[in-house]
Amino acid sequence: MSGLAHLYYPWGLILQGMAIWHFIKRRPDNYWLWIIIVGGVLGAGVYILAEVIPDMGLLRVSFQGMGRKSRIQAMEAQILDNPSAGNLEELADLYFDNKDYAEAREALNRAIASRSDSPHAFYLRAKSALGLGDYAGAIPDLEHVVAKDAKFDYYRAAGLLADAYARTGDLEKAGHYFGQAVAYSTTPETLYNYASYLNKAGKKEEAREWAAKLVAKKKTLPRYMQRVERPWFRRGKALEKELAA
Repeated sequence: MSGLAHLYYPWGLILQGMAIWHFIKRRPDNYWLWIIIVGGVLGAGVYILAEVIPDMGLLRVSFQGMGRKSRIQAMEAQILDNPSAGNLEELADLYFDNKDYAEAREALNRAIASRSDSPHAFYLRAKSALGLGDYAGAIPDLEHVVAKDAKFDYYRAAGLLADAYARTGDLEKAGHYFGQAVAYSTTPETLYNYASYLNKAGKKEEAREWAAKLVAKKKTLPRYMQRVERPWFRRGKALEKELAA
């Protein structure tokens, strides 16, 4: 066995280091950290097979971002000659996907000023405001969208409106719109926001029930979606701990 030691050092430590780095970055279930540390090279290898390699499917978002920048530059040049509402909305979509929320909102301001019949433009402007942390600024646009279509984006618009009201202190209106959203939507985002609202409203027991529903939701999703929705499950667990304290 001593003759094989060179196979484990330093490569075994490197493998464990990679696994721990990924664990800290992505925060999967806590038992994986124990497997990585106690299991040594074997544990790190199992973790990489089970968690790191499947996560590589999410890297395509990064590659899309590289192409998106060139598309943004092309659209910006096109708008100089043709600043139509359609072109501005397309540019805003690109900005939003690139998390350039201020630029997206500015492009949508121009688009809506010239054409105000597009619910998508109002909805995207609201989400851009939310991305900037401007919950009060998002409310008028979300109200406009939900008034036209309460089911917009599979009730996500209603859920975001409810959350914006909750975050700005209007719990009565938040409860009204959450009533619409949670009756039809069981997305992790909506479940977490509703549990947080219940906590703010002093309804601790109900908040615990909905936080538990969020954590249980993970078991019903395919593995890929579990990875996509991981931040909401992480928040749900943190909320459960807060409510149990």
